[in-house]
Amino acid sequence: MLYSQIPAHEKRAAFRARLATGELIRMPGAFNPLSARLIERKGFDGVYISGAVLSADLGLPDIGLTTLSEVADRSAQITRMTDLPALVDADTGFGEPMNVARTVQTLEDAGVAGLHIEDQVNPKRCGHLDGKQVVDESTALKRIRAAADARRDPNLLIMARTDIRAIDGLEAAIDRAKALVDAGADAIFPEALVDLAEFEAVRRAVDVPILANMTEFGKSELFTVDRLRDAGVNIVIWPVSLLRLAMGAAERGLDQLLETGSLEPKLGEMQHRAELYDLIDYEGYNTFDTSVFNFEIKR
Repeated sequence: MLYSQIPAHEKRAAFRARLATGELIRMPGAFNPLSARLIERKGFDGVYISGAVLSADLGLPDIGLTTLSEVADRSAQITRMTDLPALVDADTGFGEPMNVARTVQTLEDAGVAGLHIEDQVNPKRCGHLDGKQVVDESTALKRIRAAADARRDPNLLIMARTDIRAIDGLEAAIDRAKALVDAGADAIFPEALVDLAEFEAVRRAVDVPILANMTEFGKSELFTVDRLRDAGVNIVIWPVSLLRLAMGAAERGLDQLLETGSLEPKLGEMQHRAELYDLIDYEGYNTFDTSVFNFEIKR
């Protein structure tokens, strides 16, 4: 009940150990703390905290409008609710190298197991949209050096995301990935690769874990976990998928309500009250207060 009993430093150590095995780590995106608990309940390996999802949740486009405090607050809400390691999108680090350093320590305090910092210019945009721009290599490397130097827990994973593939091509992405690793990146997030051959090329080029972003409606084909594993990918995220599923269901439910005035036809698609109460461990709170859980839930 209440929050995870596993300290953040233990989650980070376990995350690092799992990465070291070379196994593929599956990290669906959580759009709130409850969805993070559901991800854990279903048996996934970690939780991803998407900047695009946080922006959308606030009714904003993903163009760098969210703040460090908003990202840190949501990260803390999610990490304390699950035993799984969490990887968070730290955008461009929220400023210059000193700001990047503060970002790392703030997100470390929020309990994340890792974070990624990208090489886009501000204002940034979704990695699967056209018209992106990236900073020069010197600036990108300074961000990663600042991030690596700022962490206090050596197990905090510093991942470098590069968006240069969509601008200058695959070879430029590989060159930058190598430079980012030399600058201190523990893992590489090559954004918007188009096919498995490109993932395999990045895999051959660097000796750190690489991440695949399986976001829907983007530039990458939606490969299965098995195909990504065979290509040498170490982490796969589905950053916006749960939000898209939830919002799609919500829209259909509202349409039903407008059309018929009742949601009874949708009951079979809803999470039952009993399932919700089980997920939030309503009964567990009875340990502290017997007046809390003193009822029977009927299905």
